[in-house]
Amino acid sequence: MIGAAATVRQASGADAGLIVELYNQYVLQSTATFEEEPVDAPGMTSRIARIQEAGLPWLIAEIDGEFAGYAYGAPWHGRSAYRHAIEVSIYLDHRAMGQGTGTLLYRALFTALRQRDIKTVIGVIALPNDASVALHEKLGLRKAGQLDRIGLKFGRWIDVGFWQGRLDSQEPDL
Repeated sequence: MIGAAATVRQASGADAGLIVELYNQYVLQSTATFEEEPVDAPGMTSRIARIQEAGLPWLIAEIDGEFAGYAYGAPWHGRSAYRHAIEVSIYLDHRAMGQGTGTLLYRALFTALRQRDIKTVIGVIALPNDASVALHEKLGLRKAGQLDRIGLKFGRWIDVGFWQGRLDSQEPDL
């Protein structure tokens, strides 16, 4: 994948199999998600549809036509006053890491969210995760808080940090 041409497009239900294959690696091998059981394609198709029916983007990155990862925005909370705040998530194929794919995906996601009048994005990061922290901070998000020992996975307690960025600011990277 190194040196290849990357593109971003909207996800569809037809992408669910590829998304599940990647996501389940994170479920089974990582604390990046607090899910502990693998997800199936029909369940992922429903998740994609729910996000898109809410008017939010779910984006796919491809490198030379090959699936490389995805990112999406989900409602921060259900209360109406939160309608301008979105939780952002990103998952990359390990072969696409360190090549700018995450930056490309998040910039496209932030552009799509701005068009929907979203003002704030929040990245929720299981800690430690230096690569995710670096990506979020590269794009202008700043640590806004942390919950200690909030999740238990693989027999150990995990902290979660919150990175916040304002899409309505003049920050060049957001």
